[in-house]
Amino acid sequence: MNLITPDSGLLIWMTLIFLVILFIVVKFGFPVITDSVEKRTKRIDESLKQAREAEDRMKNLAKEQEKLIADTKLEQSRILKEAAEERRQIIDQAKTAARDEADNILAKAKTEIAAEKESAIREVRKEVALLSVKVAEKIVRKDLSSDEAQADYLNRLVDEMSASGNQHKTETN
Repeated sequence: MNLITPDSGLLIWMTLIFLVILFIVVKFGFPVITDSVEKRTKRIDESLKQAREAEDRMKNLAKEQEKLIADTKLEQSRILKEAAEERRQIIDQAKTAARDEADNILAKAKTEIAAEKESAIREVRKEVALLSVKVAEKIVRKDLSSDEAQADYLNRLVDEMSASGNQHKTETN
C-alpha cells in the first residue's frame, strides 16, 4: 500500500464514506446550521429593528424635550411680563392712593387753617369791639370840653389799652 497512489478499492471506500458523510451532513447538519443561521439573522434583524425604533423614540423624546423647553421658556417669559405689569399696576395704584391721601390731608389742613383763621379774626373783632366799648364807656364818663384834654385823654387810653393788650397776649401765650 502506497500512500501516494492509493488503491482503487481504497478510493471507492473513501468515496463511499465521503458520500455517506456528505449525505448525513446535507440531510441533518445543513438544516440545523441553516436554521441556526436564519434564527441568528432574524434575531439580528429584530435587534436592528428595535435599535432603530429606540433611536426614533429617542429622537422623538429629544424633539418633545426641546418643545417642552421652548414652551417653558415662553411660559416663563409670559409670567415675568405679567408679574412686571402687575408690579407696575400696584406701584401706580400705590402712587395714586398716596397722592389722594396727600390731597385729602392737604385739604383738611387748609380747612383747619381757614377755620383757625376765621376763629382768630372773630376773636380779634371781639377784642376790638370790647376795646371800643371800654373806650366809649370811659369817654362818656368823663367830660372832655377842650381839644387838648381830649387828646391827653385819648393818649392815656391808648397807653392803657396797649399795656392791657400786651398783658392779655402774655396771659394767652
